Amino acid sequence: MGLLQVVARLVAIVAALVGATALLIVGPRRLRETWGSLPARLRQTGVPLGGLGAVLVVNGAVRDAGVDLSWLVGINITGNIYAVEGPFVAALQSVASPPLTAAFSVIYVYGYVFLLIFPLVAYLAADDPTPLRTTAIAYALNYVGGLACYVLFIAYGPRNFIPELVQPLLYTSWPESQLLTSRVNHNTNVFPSLHSSLAITVVGLAVLWRDLYPRWLSLAAPLGAAVAVSTMYLGIHWAVDVVAGAALGVASVAGARFLTARFD
Repeated sequence: MGLLQVVARLVAIVAALVGATALLIVGPRRLRETWGSLPARLRQTGVPLGGLGAVLVVNGAVRDAGVDLSWLVGINITGNIYAVEGPFVAALQSVASPPLTAAFSVIYVYGYVFLLIFPLVAYLAADDPTPLRTTAIAYALNYVGGLACYVLFIAYGPRNFIPELVQPLLYTSWPESQLLTSRVNHNTNVFPSLHSSLAITVVGLAVLWRDLYPRWLSLAAPLGAAVAVSTMYLGIHWAVDVVAGAALGVASVAGARFLTARFD
């Protein structure tokens, strides 16, 4: 299976998940109203959404150059991370089984993308534009913070640093997934875990607006936790990466709330 087929399958599955969840959580009536007033809603949130788009474009453009730059100015902290936590990821993989690996692989790829996309749809349907503005800014802050850390710190994941102890379970059980991950990840860019930071960001935003979509919080919290665990179980991130990612996520939500208030 080639890259286009993998991407097409990802888009189709995530679109189906987002559509079904939107019908259950947002509701058909509100979705119809959103479609009817879409231009006005986008005008209300155009600046932060445009800012997020610009950050994503810049992030994609400088990702490869950032790796080269990090070897010039960055600090290799892989040994320090291992000194702090030791073979924790290897111990986590000791409970590995084919069904568990398949489940965490699906969560890492499909669950993660769904977790990021659904809030954009749900908060677009809200009468108040503040949730969507805050979400867009929080996502942008995550990527800015992550890119800065990737330049300043060189860190190999456990599957690369201790391959005799940690298996690359995602790639051994689902080889074609590497066609996707290789487009956005580099072996030295693991601190912090952006999967974890953005998952925590989504959960934090769901807590902030739990009165708007209480059922979304009930889904986002366990899924966000599962995404964070999947990064370690699959051998991609250290526990330290996950903790740092959680801190970045919390800081991004706080920063987005502050900036949204100033924007308003």
